[in-house]
Amino acid sequence: MAALKIAPSLLAADFSCLEKQIVAVEAEVDWLHIDVMDGHFVPNISFGIPVIAGIRPITELHFDCHLMTTNPDAYLPDLAEAGADSVTMHIEAMPEPTDAAKLARENDLGFGLVCNPATPFAALRPFMELADVVLFMSVEPGFGGQSFMPEVLAKVEEAREWVEKRGLGADIQIDGGITLETARQAVSAGANVLVAGTTIFGADDPPTAAAELRRALQGK
Repeated sequence: MAALKIAPSLLAADFSCLEKQIVAVEAEVDWLHIDVMDGHFVPNISFGIPVIAGIRPITELHFDCHLMTTNPDAYLPDLAEAGADSVTMHIEAMPEPTDAAKLARENDLGFGLVCNPATPFAALRPFMELADVVLFMSVEPGFGGQSFMPEVLAKVEEAREWVEKRGLGADIQIDGGITLETARQAVSAGANVLVAGTTIFGADDPPTAAAELRRALQGK
């Protein structure tokens, strides 16, 4: 299976001191998960292009931009210019993502697909070979701090089996309600990228929380 990656969600950070929060955890994590919300696909509005460009000089962490937007492909050139490394877009918003994947590659962006808790893995299957990462939401998208939905683990298992059987290199990512316990469940099901917001940035000591999460997943 692909290497374990921990991706703290910036949505759970203290917005008044983003630089301090990012620098504090960067030695203990692999990616920085950045939720881009437009107020249409999901009710909330979060980070946009200027924020991503503003924090890019702070760190060399991989910027994993999760596009919770109705027209995710429209943002790709600007995201690339702002410093994004990869994008994931919802199959519910982009049910035919072939052209979007091509546009992402043209802009030197990694490409991934996301599905909501109620969306079956079957919706992603025809496009799996396009994806560097497949993200399963284990909460409803658009809000942080929700409880983990264990029924999503069956989709993670299905995706891992699909990827391994076909020799694909896609990472399997899970986002929502990730704690020490649910992270273990997710990794056991086949996930290798864990998006943890409150568990890391909501902790009294975020870097220690990130290190503890990694140790727990490595069985230490």
